[in-house]
Amino acid sequence: MHATFAQVQTGYINKTGTAEKILKTQYVDGMNVLGIIMFCIVMGLVVSRVGKEAEPLAKFFHALDVVITRMVMIIMWLGPIGIPSLIAQKMLEVSDLVSTARMLGLFMFTVILGLAIQCFITLPLIFFIGTRKNPYTFLRGLGQAILTALGTSSSAASLPVTFRCLNNLGIDPRVTKFVLPVGAMVNMDGTALYEATASIFIAQMNGMNLSIGQIITVSITATLASIGAASIPSAGLVTMLIVLTALGLPASDISLIIAVDWFLDRLRTSVNVIGDALGCGFVHYICADHLNADVEEAEKNNNALQAHGVDFAELEREGGVVVIERV
Repeated sequence: MHATFAQVQTGYINKTGTAEKILKTQYVDGMNVLGIIMFCIVMGLVVSRVGKEAEPLAKFFHALDVVITRMVMIIMWLGPIGIPSLIAQKMLEVSDLVSTARMLGLFMFTVILGLAIQCFITLPLIFFIGTRKNPYTFLRGLGQAILTALGTSSSAASLPVTFRCLNNLGIDPRVTKFVLPVGAMVNMDGTALYEATASIFIAQMNGMNLSIGQIITVSITATLASIGAASIPSAGLVTMLIVLTALGLPASDISLIIAVDWFLDRLRTSVNVIGDALGCGFVHYICADHLNADVEEAEKNNNALQAHGVDFAELEREGGVVVIERV
């Protein structure tokens, strides 16, 4: 509870009766974001390990997630009124509108460049190192999924199309059914990149020069915060508040980038979908031998059942079990 309203910082204080300064940790106002995130991760792991006894707690958090998601959807319906009002208020506060527009243009260029490097260099390089296959041929088969992500700005809404594209590419359905839903909720590499860049941009707008330690803090916090982002449009703006709080920046400045977020949100969602799909391809390659062995074993069992005069399809419908002794 303490981590929700205070964080620990190290500062210099004067030693009593002398001019000497000593280091001492002290609490200051502000949310301890990393502490909360680590606590939530540990709690989730422990709840999953405890099992049935922790089931009521897991259902509580699931219900809380559903309720908050519904609240966000209600707020999004008010977006056409609230967002222009926030932008208008911020524009009235800006003394040099041309300079601010130029900075926003450079911010958009930086984000687009970073997403392009992630999409066409970093992810394909990881895929190539892991599978020794041409990643761009794989990307060519994801055209429909990428277009759907551009249109919907939602990884969850793009899931059916992504499933179909990966099935056409020959990825085992057992892999896609496990990796894609997890990736749509957890793997937000485009969102993490966007949040880190936007936080640094807002810091520069406030005349704040970030140190190496603060940049590392931004990177870690943006990565962890993106894991908790929902796969709905503009969800990154909500989790970006966590990153801004970690830097001690005013959350109201987020209204400055809302004007361009609708466009950048579609691009980062596309990168998220591409990352999920390449992850499926990577897992399929790693587990190919095991998957093929399971298929061969299933075919042998099916042939054995048929050789003994058992209708395997009828048996499966009835839910029966047949034990075949082998000599």
